[in-house]
Amino acid sequence: MPNLLSRRLAQVALAVALPLAATATLAADMPRLAQRDGRHALIVDGAPFTILGAQVHNSSNYPEALKKVWPAIAYIHANTVEVPVAWEQIEPVEGRFDFSFVDTLVKQARENKVRVVLLWFGTWKNTSPQYTPAWVKFDNRRFPRMVEPDGKNSYCLSPLGEETLKADRRAFTALMAHLKKIDENERTVLMVQVENEVGTFGLVRDFGKTAQAAFEADVPAAVLARKKAPVPGAAKGNWRAVYGDYADEYFHAWAKARYIGEIAKAGRAVYDLPMYVNNALRDPLEQPPKPWNKNFASGGPTYDVIDIYKAAAPAIDIVGPDIYNPESAKLNANLAKFKRPDNALFVPEIGNAELYARYLYQILGSGSIGVSPFGIDYFDYANYPLGAKTNDKATLEPFAKIFAAFRPMQRQWAQWAFEGHTHGVSEPDDHADQFVTMKGWKAHVTFGQWQFGEREWPGNQKEAPAHAAKLVGGVSIAQIGDDEFLLVGQQARVRIDDVEGSGRTLIEYAEEGHFDTSGKWVMERRWNGDQVDWGLNFVANPRVLKVKMGRYK
Repeated sequence: MPNLLSRRLAQVALAVALPLAATATLAADMPRLAQRDGRHALIVDGAPFTILGAQVHNSSNYPEALKKVWPAIAYIHANTVEVPVAWEQIEPVEGRFDFSFVDTLVKQARENKVRVVLLWFGTWKNTSPQYTPAWVKFDNRRFPRMVEPDGKNSYCLSPLGEETLKADRRAFTALMAHLKKIDENERTVLMVQVENEVGTFGLVRDFGKTAQAAFEADVPAAVLARKKAPVPGAAKGNWRAVYGDYADEYFHAWAKARYIGEIAKAGRAVYDLPMYVNNALRDPLEQPPKPWNKNFASGGPTYDVIDIYKAAAPAIDIVGPDIYNPESAKLNANLAKFKRPDNALFVPEIGNAELYARYLYQILGSGSIGVSPFGIDYFDYANYPLGAKTNDKATLEPFAKIFAAFRPMQRQWAQWAFEGHTHGVSEPDDHADQFVTMKGWKAHVTFGQWQFGEREWPGNQKEAPAHAAKLVGGVSIAQIGDDEFLLVGQQARVRIDDVEGSGRTLIEYAEEGHFDTSGKWVMERRWNGDQVDWGLNFVANPRVLKVKMGRYK
C-alpha cells in the first residue's frame, strides 16, 4: 500500500504543477473557504492553499510605488501580496470611477507570479475616515459623524449614516464588478478585506439621535441568539436591559458589523470572493473581559464580539487578528480566541520585527490559512515600535527564510492543516520547553542549546550558544502518517517519543530535503549518528525533515 504521504501528495500535485491557464477544470473553481469538522481551508484552483503573505505599507498603493514592492515580495518568498485600494483613489469625484491602479496591480502581480488580497480602505481605516474622498470626508450633513454625549462631532463617521453606507456600498460594488471583469478567468485576487481595523477610539458609541433610537430599540433576534450577556440581564429588550455595562460596546459592534455586512453582501452578489475583517486587538489576557474603558477601539471585531459580527454580517467569512503584541502569552491567547469552528484562523497582519518571525511556525502549525507580515516593501518608512526600526533586506530576512522553507510545500501544508494534522510551537518569552501531543506520539521541543550533547553537560554550561538569549526558535510539525512526520524549524531541538513515554522508540529514518515543483519529496541527505543522537537540531537556516519513527520491544 502506498504510504500516506504519497497519496496526499498525489491529491495536490496537479494544482502545484500546472499553470492556471492550462488547468481549465481547476480554474473553474472560485477561491472559497471550506470547512470540515471545525477546520478550515482556503481553496484556490481546486485545492487548499497556504497564504504566505506580505502586506505593503498603507501608501504603497500607487503604480510608481509598486516598483519598491515587487523586489521585497520576491525576496521574502511570499506567494500573496496584500495591497490597499482606497475609496478616495477610485472615486475622487462622485460617480466617476478610476480603476487604473487596480488594473496595474493585478497585471504586475501576475507578472511577478503572486496572488493578491485587496484591502478596501473605505469608510474606516484604523477607525478614521482619512481614506474617504473629500466629497465624503467634509460633508457632515450628508455623511454624519458619530456624536459624543455632549453633542460634539467625533472624528469617526457614524455607522448609522445611511447615505454613507449607500455611497460606500456603491463604490465597493463597482470595485467588485471591475474585478470580475478583469480577473474572473485568472483568479489572481483571492480575498477582499472590507474596511480596516474599524471601531472608535475614545468614544464607546454614537450618541446621535438615530443611534440613540436604535440603542433604545430591542436587540435584534440574530444577536440575541449568538451573543450571551457576560452578566445575565433581561432575556430580551433594549441593549442596556440585555447587556448592562457591556451594552454600549456591543451596540457599537452591531452597528459597525451591520454596516460592513451590507457592503460585503452587495459586493459578493456581484463577484463572490471570500471576505474578512481585521482588527486592532484588545488585551486577551484580561479575563473575564471587562466593559470598554477607553482601552481599545470600541465596536471593532475584537474576540469578545465575534459572535455579534457573525450575527450582523453573515457575508463576512473571517474575523482576523492583527498581531502587534510581542508577548508570547498574548500570542497564544489570541490564536486560541480567533481559531473557532465558525471562524477560520487567519492572521492578516503581524509585526515585521525579528521577534515576530518565530511566531510564523506556531501560526501555520495551528491550522491558519495564512499569515502576512506588515510593511513588506522598500518604501523608506518603518512603523517602530509596532514593527522593525528599519525597512530593508536585513529586516525581511527572518521572514524570508521561513517562507522559503514553506513555499515549496504550500499546497501540501494547507492540505495537512485542513486534515487537522499540523502543530506549531514558538519559543516563549521565558525560553521554556514546549510539548506537542499527536496521534500516538509526542514531541518535546527545547531551545537555546548547542547541536551536540545535553544542556547539563559541564562543557555546554560553560558557554551558551549565541541564540540562547534571543527569541528566535520555532517548529512546525505535520503528522503525515501514523508514524511519519514532516518538520520544519529553526534554532530548536525536537525529540519524538510515543505518548506513553516508553523510551522504547527509535528513528527509522530522518531525511533532510525539499519538495519539487511537482509535489515530489526530494531527499538531500539522511541524518544519523551525531545528527540524531541528541534529538533533531534545527539551526538558524530553517530545514525541512521527513522523519519515520518506530518502536521496539
